[in-house]
Amino acid sequence: MHLPPIGLRPRVLHVTQPVDGGVARVVTDLTRAQLAAGLRVSVACPEGGLADRLRALRADVRPWAATRSPGRALPVEVGRLARVIEEVRPDLVHAHSAKAGLAARLAVRGRVPTVFQPHAWSFEAAGGPTGVLALGWERWAARWAARTVCVSEAERLRGARAGIRGRWAVVPNGVDTDRFHAGPGPGPGPDDAQDVRRRHGIGPHTPLVVCVGRLCRQKGQDVLLSAWESVLARVPDARLVLAGDGPDRAALTARASAYGLLDVPGAPAPPGRHTPAPPGRGTAASVLFTGAVADASGWYRAADLVVLPSRWEGMALAPLEAMACGRPVVVTDVDGAREALPPALAPRCLVPPEDPEALADSVAGLLLDAPLRASLARDGHAHVRSAHDVRHTATAVARLYGAVLDAARPSDRATAPGPHRALACDDTRTTARRPAPATAGPGARHPAPGDMGQADVPRKHGMPLKRVEPLKRVEPLKRVEPFECRESTHP
Repeated sequence: MHLPPIGLRPRVLHVTQPVDGGVARVVTDLTRAQLAAGLRVSVACPEGGLADRLRALRADVRPWAATRSPGRALPVEVGRLARVIEEVRPDLVHAHSAKAGLAARLAVRGRVPTVFQPHAWSFEAAGGPTGVLALGWERWAARWAARTVCVSEAERLRGARAGIRGRWAVVPNGVDTDRFHAGPGPGPGPDDAQDVRRRHGIGPHTPLVVCVGRLCRQKGQDVLLSAWESVLARVPDARLVLAGDGPDRAALTARASAYGLLDVPGAPAPPGRHTPAPPGRGTAASVLFTGAVADASGWYRAADLVVLPSRWEGMALAPLEAMACGRPVVVTDVDGAREALPPALAPRCLVPPEDPEALADSVAGLLLDAPLRASLARDGHAHVRSAHDVRHTATAVARLYGAVLDAARPSDRATAPGPHRALACDDTRTTARRPAPATAGPGARHPAPGDMGQADVPRKHGMPLKRVEPLKRVEPLKRVEPFECRESTHP
């Protein structure tokens, strides 16, 4: 994957916590693309599977011990990250998700150009006083982000309407269409659809629904289990696979057992049900929990239908990956869902969140209509390949970096080479390279240093930035058209 040139080779520091799920895939895909383009990429993250995968890509991984959620250790974690930043001396910091965004903006405080990407807003995940505190923090910390990058226009609007002010950019999620594709995997092996079914005792013609995601309240697997009994009433031989792990696994397993879906006699009834379902009534063992899955592509291709009943999202990756694999999807109508689907699919593929009855109707209806599933799969597959290829996402992010770095070096602008000046993101949806917008020209309005946390001369922790030496210019080997990079300073 090759990105447009951005003049000198900047050093980018990605900061991420969490280290699993969609956020980890985004960081991995961006790191791979940026390394291939010749950027110098460092990643600060806790040790584990993500760090190992990034090292395999030859990224500079800096271990950063940090918990997933803020707690009493936050000051220590911020101090650790500040030391990493001093060691790396990045030209730009890209912080992913709420926790990393919190720590990175506290550590940097605008002294290095910072891009913050929430990957869904933290104040949606937390209710009550915690949610109020999270929203207050996001409003305050926006001054320390040169750009806040949202993965959907709906996510941006939710932040703006909540009172978060700053420079916005919308770069929709993309997926690796070489890895997630509609053809058979490199089988026979764990990626082959029929082999996946066979190894888990699922017949080749058994109706199979797959839900890929972290087992947590956000992803709504509890709603899907509540709907599953109604699905089985119409499609008795259907199977449901919940692929993933997470904090709610024990609770979800207990719920499935109590519903009689795992054939565990004497399991307690879940909330809202007075007696356990009797085992052996035809619903036994219709639900499978796989645990953590390193590569879900085989499960996508094995599925007849992929479902994600989320309570909130920015723009979920699982439906995009499923459509790239040529499978129809049913998703809840939360932020980013409509933007991820071609318009023709919305009436069939969107259901209201936290509505088990509507979810059951949609899932059962599609399981019983193979021609409709095939039609939806074709449309979704074509849409993802044209609008959500990760190469387009990486290109849009590269242009965003160029605009941010260009704004942080006003003294260089008059002498900067043409490709560097042309990196400002367009304000509208685009499918072709366009000249830099008026906001990048002389006399244009740029955020004041107080608004954006940028000084006239970029500094970090009171010391001037080390100037990047002009080692070589990065030349793209092939043109990849950006599909979206819109910026705004208004709600």
